[in-house]
Amino acid sequence: MKKLILSMLLLGATIGNAQDRYSQGMEKAFQLWKDQKVVEASNMFERIATAEPDKWLPYYYVSQINTIISFGEKDEEKLGKQLEKAKEFLDVAKAISPDNPELLIQEALINTAWIAFDGATYGMTLSQKNEQLYQKAMELAPNNPRVILSKAEWDMGSARYFGKDITPYCKDVERALELFATFKSETPFYPSWGKERAEEVLANCGK
Repeated sequence: MKKLILSMLLLGATIGNAQDRYSQGMEKAFQLWKDQKVVEASNMFERIATAEPDKWLPYYYVSQINTIISFGEKDEEKLGKQLEKAKEFLDVAKAISPDNPELLIQEALINTAWIAFDGATYGMTLSQKNEQLYQKAMELAPNNPRVILSKAEWDMGSARYFGKDITPYCKDVERALELFATFKSETPFYPSWGKERAEEVLANCGK
């Protein structure tokens, strides 16, 4: 019995230490990102993902960073490598956490980066794909403020492209902003971005 209890305590300590290493690694990666060291942050998240293959969040953040830095990139080869890596890590995250609305809007963001780079080549096919992704995300999480905001911004972009009024979508941004005040997740390091972006979009809404 004594050996059994000792084994259980050691197992608990091992799990606790592993969780601590995960938390410490994630915090370090976020600090690097905050310090504008995006490549180092991405590499750190990638190392965590390798060490924690059952957790979707490190894969998600590798994908997110490589997508964000792709906006405005003019070098097609560099852009392609970044977005391919973003999609590769996103696919792993989706395998770990299927039907995850955060991952659906991340996939739409990757598509948007391609469209922003070359709308003539990617606009038609990827725009339709994004419509489907946002629709599914809304069905899965109708009260997730990031889902609502992301879909509203996409709808606004489409409206501008076709010369239509974006004002009808302002109410969606308002709703997203209201939900940011109460939306919480018990999962450590769960995505929390979007509130400042919603405020920025709303401030310019209809202008």
